[in-house]
Amino acid sequence: MSTHLREFTDAEFMTAVMHNPQPVLVDFWAPWCGPCKALTPTIEKLAAEFDGRVIVGKMDIQNQPVSAGELGIRSIPALLFFKGGRVVDSLMGAVNEDRIRDKLEQLVG
Repeated sequence: MSTHLREFTDAEFMTAVMHNPQPVLVDFWAPWCGPCKALTPTIEKLAAEFDGRVIVGKMDIQNQPVSAGELGIRSIPALLFFKGGRVVDSLMGAVNEDRIRDKLEQLVG
């Protein structure tokens, strides 16, 4: 995994995402999800591009199901954009790099 990309756990989710003063993008995924795997290189690239401006991480819903359940994640891949401790935007499914970049640009203002 990229050095710019975090791996979030249920245990740290509140601190790392909800109480973080920086904007955060969380990619909810699972190892058995083909579209999720296909999206990973794009997420890694954008994590490097937005390093220092946005915290970007992945959350394996198979091994870390609590936070995804609390957020109502019903399908993956699911990209949730957080600012000020709340979800401000989301993208579902296998979306292209430009759409994700646009959302990240909006997130950092």
